[in-house]
Amino acid sequence: MADNVTLKSEMPRVSASGLDNVVAAETALSHVDGEAGRLIVAGYDVEDLVKAHDFEGAAAALWAAAGLEPAPSERQVKAALGRAREAAFALVPGLLSLNCHENVTEGLRTGLSMLADENGAGDIPAHIRVMGAAAVFTAALVRSEEKKSPVAPDAGAGHAEDFLRMLRDEPASAAEVEALNAYMVTVADHGMNASTFTARVIASTRAGTISAVVGALCALKGPLHGGAPGPVLDMLDEIGTAANIEPWLTREIAGGARLMGFGHRVYRVRDPRADVFNKAVTILTNGNERVRFAREVEVAALKALRAAKPGHRIDTNMEYYTAVLLEALGIPRDAVTSVFAMARIAGWTAHVMEQERVGRLIRPQSTYVGHWPEGEAAA
Repeated sequence: MADNVTLKSEMPRVSASGLDNVVAAETALSHVDGEAGRLIVAGYDVEDLVKAHDFEGAAAALWAAAGLEPAPSERQVKAALGRAREAAFALVPGLLSLNCHENVTEGLRTGLSMLADENGAGDIPAHIRVMGAAAVFTAALVRSEEKKSPVAPDAGAGHAEDFLRMLRDEPASAAEVEALNAYMVTVADHGMNASTFTARVIASTRAGTISAVVGALCALKGPLHGGAPGPVLDMLDEIGTAANIEPWLTREIAGGARLMGFGHRVYRVRDPRADVFNKAVTILTNGNERVRFAREVEVAALKALRAAKPGHRIDTNMEYYTAVLLEALGIPRDAVTSVFAMARIAGWTAHVMEQERVGRLIRPQSTYVGHWPEGEAAA
C-alpha cells in the first residue's frame, strides 16, 4: 500500500516534545482546563456528572456524545453490561489456564485479546462486550492470585456493585458501591491522554474496538501514565508514622525524588478529580486512621514542595486519593491499573466511535535528525 511521502525540504518543524499543545483531534467527549482546574465530561462538570449518574449513565452519556445511534439509556447500558459479564465469564477458565501473566494488568491484557473485534457475540456490541469482560477478568484474576475460585456475575446488578461482589464473593455495602461508582465515573474520560490517543490511532486504522482498547491498556500500564496509585501506597508505607513524615519528605525532595500523587502534566492547580475522591474516601472510611495519615502526608508534602520549588504550583493529583480509596475497597495494588482501565474503557470506546466517524488515518510526520547519505547535505 502506498504511503504519503513528504520531501525533506517540505518537512514541518515541530519543536513540542511530547506533542505538548499539538491539537490531534476535535472531540465532544471531554475538556481539560489545566489552568482553572476544571474537567468537563460529556457536557457535565465532573463533580456534577458524579452526582447525576452511576457508571452506566456516564458511559451512556459518553457514547451518546460520540454519536452512537440510537443513544442508549442508563437502563439499557446496565442490562447490556449484565449480559456482557455473563458472556465473559464463560472465557474465564481458558484465561486462567494460560497462566502466562506476571500481574493482574498483564492478565487483563491477555483476556481482552481473546475477544473478537467484530460484533459477532449475539446482540452485544464490542464496546459493551469489552467493558463487561474487563470487570469479570479483573475480579477473576485477583481471586486467582489469592488461590480462590472465580465468582459468577449477577446480570441484574449494577456494574460497580457486581464487580465488588465478584471480587469478594459477598455483597458490598451501599457506601462501597457509591464510592466505586464515584471513582469510575470520575476517571471515565480525560481528554487526549496517552492511552486515549493510542486508542484513536488504532481506531483510525479500522483495526476494531477490541484492538484499540487492548492497545490503550498497554499504554495505560506504563508507570508514567496509569501506574502511579500503587507507588503512592508504597510511599505511605515507607513513611510509616506521623513522626517520620517531615524527615522522609525532606530527604526525598533534597535527593531529587518525585513524590507520587503530586503534580500533573496538565493541571496547574488542584486536580478536580482529587476532590471527588477525597469525598468518596470520607464517606467510605468515616475518617479512619489510614485516611487521617494520608491527609497529614498531603499537607506536609505540599508545604515542602512549595518551599523547595518557589514559584511552581504543585498540587495533589487524583492518583493520591485514588490509592487511598481503592485500598479501602480492598483492591490489591497490582490490580489498581486494571480497575482504572475498567472505567476508562467508557472513554476509550467513545473515542473509538468518534475517530471512526472521522474516517481518516492518523499519520503524523517526523523530523529526521540522522545522517544523510554521503555527499548529500540536509535541506
